[in-house]
Order: sequence, then structure tokens, then C-alpha cells
Amino acid sequence: MTLRLLFGDTRPMSGSAQPPQRRDPVDAIVDQWAAVRPDLDTTAMEVFGRVYRLARAMGDRTEKAYARFGIARGEFDVLATLRRAGEPYTLSPRQLSSTLMLTTGGMTGRLDKLERAGLVRRSPDPHDRRGLQVALTEEGLTLVDEAVGAGLAEQTEALAAFDAEKAGQLAGLLRELLAATDGPRQP
Repeated sequence: MTLRLLFGDTRPMSGSAQPPQRRDPVDAIVDQWAAVRPDLDTTAMEVFGRVYRLARAMGDRTEKAYARFGIARGEFDVLATLRRAGEPYTLSPRQLSSTLMLTTGGMTGRLDKLERAGLVRRSPDPHDRRGLQVALTEEGLTLVDEAVGAGLAEQTEALAAFDAEKAGQLAGLLRELLAATDGPRQP
């Protein structure tokens, strides 16, 4: 099955009653490729070009939302992971590293900054003398609850052009695509 069949051709058919969709920079790139390489099926380029641009744009928007709270996205991710863990909002640095796909060195830097800001507290693990636990402080809990609302507001605003059904369809298609690309590649 081609991507065009899976996702549908978003370009209106000639003579269709459907109004033409607004063109974006990806359309210009695809048009240029069609002019010099008409043999290429650029459907994947159309999908992933937009996914990349969307990820960059939303990354910028959420970064600005989190900056209002004095944190960067990576720091938000640590706080949010602790918050989602539920009370007592505590995980080991290794659990955090694994969940966020960070090296332990990268995690240490984030934890140092968050601890200096009073948003997390590190303490010895009572079940493992060699281990540590990282917990949200009250200040960290308050901040992450406010920051998640601000980030979600940015995402909701960006999705406002879609009704609930269309947003659900998009989420489902993206879930399928992610599942298809997350697994091991076949030789």
C-alpha cells in the first residue's frame, strides 16, 4: 500500500467541487521535485516534511510557554515524568534517564539545575544504599502543574482548526505511522 492510499492525496482533483487547500512551503518543494524528477512518488516527502516543520514549530511554541516558568523543555520533561509517576512523585535517576531516553550524564545536568532551582530534591534510596531518589518539591509540583497547562494551551490552540473527529483521526493516523516506524527495521 502506498502512502498516498493510506493518507489520501491532499491535493484537490481537477474539476472537483472541493476548494483548493492553502499551499505551504512543502508544496513548493514537492513541485520543484516534480519538475526535475517526475518519476518520484513524493508522498512520504509531503507527510514527513510537514511532520518535521510541525515538530519544529510546536517545539518553539512550547519552549516559549515553558520559558515563562523559568524552565526549558528538557527540564519540563523531567518534572512532568515525576508528576505522572503519581504520589510521592519520586523516581530514580536511572528510571528518569530510561523514560526520557537520556544518558545518565545528561540527566545529572538537568537534575543539578532543577535541584538548584528548588524544584526537585535528591535523597538516598531507602531500599538501595547505592541509589538515589529524585522527588518533586512542593514548588516543583506547583510549577509543573502550571507549565503543563500552558504547554497544552499552545497545543490546543494549534489544533483549533480541527473539530474533535478530525483531530481524533489525525491522532490515530500518527499513532499508526509512529508504530510502523518505531519497530525494528527489516533488512
